[in-house]
Amino acid sequence: MSYQILLGKRTYQFRDLKDVMAKATPQRSGDVLAGIAADNQEERVAAQMVLADLYLSEFLNTELIPANTDEVTKLIFDSHDLEKFKLISHLTVGGFREFLLSEKTDGSVLESIRMALTPEMVAAVSKIMSNQDLILVSQKIRIVSKFRNTIGLPGRLSVRLQPNHPTDDPKGIAASILDGLLLGSGDAVIGINPATDHVPTCISLLEMLDQIIQTYQIPTQSCILTHVTTSMEVMQKGAPLDLVFQSIGGTEELNKSFGINLNLLAEAQEMALSLKRGSVGNNVMYFETGQGSALSAGANFGIDQQTLEVRAYAVARKFSPLLVNTVVGFIGPEYLYNGKQIIRAGLEDHFCGKLMGLPMGVDICYTNHADADQDDMDSLLTMLGVAGCNFIMGIPGADDVMLSYQSTSFHDALYLRQVLGLKPAPEFERWLIDKGIFSNGKTFLPVENQMVQMFEREMRI
Repeated sequence: MSYQILLGKRTYQFRDLKDVMAKATPQRSGDVLAGIAADNQEERVAAQMVLADLYLSEFLNTELIPANTDEVTKLIFDSHDLEKFKLISHLTVGGFREFLLSEKTDGSVLESIRMALTPEMVAAVSKIMSNQDLILVSQKIRIVSKFRNTIGLPGRLSVRLQPNHPTDDPKGIAASILDGLLLGSGDAVIGINPATDHVPTCISLLEMLDQIIQTYQIPTQSCILTHVTTSMEVMQKGAPLDLVFQSIGGTEELNKSFGINLNLLAEAQEMALSLKRGSVGNNVMYFETGQGSALSAGANFGIDQQTLEVRAYAVARKFSPLLVNTVVGFIGPEYLYNGKQIIRAGLEDHFCGKLMGLPMGVDICYTNHADADQDDMDSLLTMLGVAGCNFIMGIPGADDVMLSYQSTSFHDALYLRQVLGLKPAPEFERWLIDKGIFSNGKTFLPVENQMVQMFEREMRI
């Protein structure tokens, strides 16, 4: 079905829903690279006007990728709740925006319609929302997940302690862990991106993390961000694995390029659940996503990168994860060119993920060849804190020496907690107070030399 609209003296035509969605998207370099972006701002506004007038039911009558060739599309339609959809079926995309912004629409209302929403509906409404709109609606939504602590409660901000090392050196990793813990980071997860998928190395790192967590009774979880099949192999070998990690995407073809499918993820989830390592909950999956991944794999099917990103959230939602993290500026300027585009994408991803019911975190980051800097990241960091982001990254000096990109530091997390009055996960907060790292859960205090020496001795730094 084609669409057209008269704007001023010019008639704009769009060949189908896919075309409208792409051209309505706020400008980003990835869509320009794909040849699907609006030619100018006037065409973008025309597409947004057409999109705003479409009824939500239109998205149930159109498959952007046919379900008979794409298991992600099939999952989206199979999991859609038609009964719940009756509550909003009368709305256009523009009307849905007004519904979301209404003071009468609180978190409980949004939770009640969660399974009535398809990723395409969620992506569509985000395209006609301002940054302010995205923040306002996001802060209404609280998505709580649990493993050894409770993440996502109101007034809380968790941090993934990311102690990567270019050679997986245990001493270097341990030094970063010590730094992060003493600065109040690590309640989301202590998560290492290994330099390789070498199984013995992954097992060794998991054993080291488990020893630290058990020795100091830290109420947190560990993760080695390796391929799901490697995680399955280390579980089979008896390694102390807490969370299964995997990068995921919004098309079956993209997931094939990652070497995964839905059945494989389900199998890994069952293996992790069978270990019963959680103490307060059983959310055992950790997913990462990023706008532009489908285009980079040649698996975008002419669909804009933001819509495909939200389709990935349908995959994540199926597996009730503890953490979902959009690594928003990591893929590079070919997909998000500058700070403005990264900020917009980060707010979109966070909003869309939470609206779909995911415990969203954001890796507020950029590569060194992007037209962005740390001031841009400070702006996005603050906006996401106001929006109620579940967790952010904590990296020594905000500079990942293994992955070679810029992110957020342990001190950035302290800044955000201080300026917005946020606290760590409650179980982790109690541990910080008991160890004398925090006082009354608010003020950061230097740790006594005796405790530092104890950490150093046990970690063999």
